[in-house]
Amino acid sequence: MLIAFTVAAVVDWFSVGRGWKTGEYLAKPATLAFLVLYAAGYPEASWALLAALVFSLLGDIYLMLPTDMFIAGLGAFLLGHIAYVVAIDADMATRLFWLALIVVGSSPISYMILKSAPAHMRAPVAVYMLAIASMVASAFAARDGMLIAGSLLFFASDAMIGWNRFVQPFRLAPVAIIVTYHLGQLGLVWGLLAGA
Repeated sequence: MLIAFTVAAVVDWFSVGRGWKTGEYLAKPATLAFLVLYAAGYPEASWALLAALVFSLLGDIYLMLPTDMFIAGLGAFLLGHIAYVVAIDADMATRLFWLALIVVGSSPISYMILKSAPAHMRAPVAVYMLAIASMVASAFAARDGMLIAGSLLFFASDAMIGWNRFVQPFRLAPVAIIVTYHLGQLGLVWGLLAGA
């Protein structure tokens, strides 16, 4: 399954870079589906980890459709981040400490994204930002290198989505977003399976 995940991810990266929609429609959901199957093959995989991956798969599908389903995708990934927070074993006080640092540290980028977002989207985007910051904080609180790397890559991917969509589009955004996203998901899965 890990080989299948890798092949599907590379096909998706190539498709996104080339603007090949058919390849993206096939490879993008397949990549996360293979990662779900990979994680499910381990008895150590918690229900929260599998839920996080399934919600991420739903988010992928919503965001790649030709119609604008950004809010639906945002909601699916929001639930995914909450599931990751549940899956990561860490002390609550330490989570809150890291959450405060991450919120303050990322505030300039967060401010620019929220300022540039349409008024009706600012609240859901702000809630989403808090959720992914909580996921990153949980990874740091767990003191696991793989979880930290995975969460930061996922965070970077989402930050680029927000910047590219609301602040200023940039040429390499689509490929950079999908590569960091897939590597981030893989890092989280490996970290959680190893930790279990």
